[in-house]
Amino acid sequence: MIAERLAGGREPYLAARVLDALLREDYGGLSGRVTRSRNGVALGLPGGRLVRLVPGSPFQDFTVAPEEVLRLVEVLGALRAVAHPADAPGVEAFARECHEALRALELHDARREEVLARLFRRAAGPPLDGPAAGHGAPGGRDDPGGVNLRYEALAAFVDHPVYPTARCRAGLSEEELAAYAPEFAPSFELRWAAVPRERVTGAPPAQAPDPSRVGLAAELTDTHVLFPVHPLALPVVRRIPWAVPAPEPYLTVRPTLSMRTVAAGARTHLKLPLPTSTLGLRNRRSIKPGTLADGARAELLLREIAGPGILLADEQSYAHAGHEYLGWLARRLPPGELVPVAALLAPLPGGGTVAEALAARRHGGGGGAVGAAGPAEAVEALLTEYLRLLFATGVRLFVRYGVALEAHQQNLSLVLDGRPLRLLVKDNDGLLASPGRLRDAGIAVPDFTDERMLTDDPHALADVFVTITLHLAAAAPVFGALPPARAARLLRDTLAEALEPYGEDPMARLLRARTIDAARLVGKSMVTAGTLVDKARTGARDVNKFYGASGPNYLRHPPAAIRPVITQGTP
Repeated sequence: MIAERLAGGREPYLAARVLDALLREDYGGLSGRVTRSRNGVALGLPGGRLVRLVPGSPFQDFTVAPEEVLRLVEVLGALRAVAHPADAPGVEAFARECHEALRALELHDARREEVLARLFRRAAGPPLDGPAAGHGAPGGRDDPGGVNLRYEALAAFVDHPVYPTARCRAGLSEEELAAYAPEFAPSFELRWAAVPRERVTGAPPAQAPDPSRVGLAAELTDTHVLFPVHPLALPVVRRIPWAVPAPEPYLTVRPTLSMRTVAAGARTHLKLPLPTSTLGLRNRRSIKPGTLADGARAELLLREIAGPGILLADEQSYAHAGHEYLGWLARRLPPGELVPVAALLAPLPGGGTVAEALAARRHGGGGGAVGAAGPAEAVEALLTEYLRLLFATGVRLFVRYGVALEAHQQNLSLVLDGRPLRLLVKDNDGLLASPGRLRDAGIAVPDFTDERMLTDDPHALADVFVTITLHLAAAAPVFGALPPARAARLLRDTLAEALEPYGEDPMARLLRARTIDAARLVGKSMVTAGTLVDKARTGARDVNKFYGASGPNYLRHPPAAIRPVITQGTP
């Protein structure tokens, strides 16, 4: 469906995604420019062009028709024409974001085949279409250049379900993208900086070398602590007067799907601050002092209440020096093959997707096994396993404890280790919890530094459930893998199944009303809050939890068709 746009390069694809997002968020009253006539539905751009629209996205009523070939200059011109004068700086920032996203898309196109060859050569063996034995087991292919990192890289080949310019990492050059971004599957060496011990909250990282190993005086061991520094952050760290950057690198790492998190060992990831922004200019990738402790507190809460089938990454080892570019988190992962939900739709070089390969291995039987499911049935069986666990956990946390996880497609992984499917949850500092519901359940309320993590407003909790658990963690992969009607039915049935045990509990009734029975589903205005409009005008306390949009309820009315996102398998 996107072949027409790709004939002109990535620009028409990106331009359509940008216009879709602006229309979905109704920025500048764009929805008021939609007209209906005997020729169909169209959006009138301020310059006079009529852009034909079609129904077909799970998250909005109409999207740009596949045959429309747009240019960024047209879309950005329309944006400037409808923008409020106070938004001029945000509009120009978003224009830069669009051009940087286009550059990243085109760079990835140019290097895709070389990256895939290196990626599949580096991870010895065919883990995606063969038995799982050996992956995550002692002596198996479980190194930082192995199977799990391959899934991370493949996940980075797939565009974000709704944010159009997610490929942009603000301010980075093509050389920096190729050297450090996960879709290029690079490896590189960490840099280090000595920080005065009295400034440090937390423990030294287990991976830290002796100062002499990185070209520093050995005597610093008595007065300073070595902090890992991402190479991209080194220029910033050099400007911190009390930090002592080391002249030599140490420790080879590889980026994960979250670019600021790198694999530093078989089961250890390091989360480090980066001097860039993703998913909007205001989504800076630095690390504020309180977030690491808040994430650790959230993890301990979830260990108490999450229930069966859920694994929590160990995120209790961290340190901070009181500066947003001097901090780190050591994330320890459980054994097993770990597949980010974001990787499920990634196409494989030999054909098919990660989801299809995993489903065939798990439910297809292989070799003509008696009772083996066909490819479509196997994928649906895998997704059913996943959704039952996702919704059972999400509904239980919401109803019993008033907790909503910000566990989207990047922060959730399928754990495959020969046992029933389990889910790994990580990066919990965006969690939202009700103090009242926790106290009623006999659970201590965490002493979060960020007060935005606590609310007794059940609708605020429902907003997170709908926009994160339902839209991103569930609907995005399921609509991408199954025909729309089957996807909608599977989502509706598994969510209803998860809600059924709670009957008429008020929280269950609220969640049912906001999902299965709702006329429309809430959505986030990510472009508006992330880049276009200053927080003083939006009033958003958190740009990641700003809800100004709504879309059709795909649980009740399946979309007619699904707009695919670009992946590495797209020509």
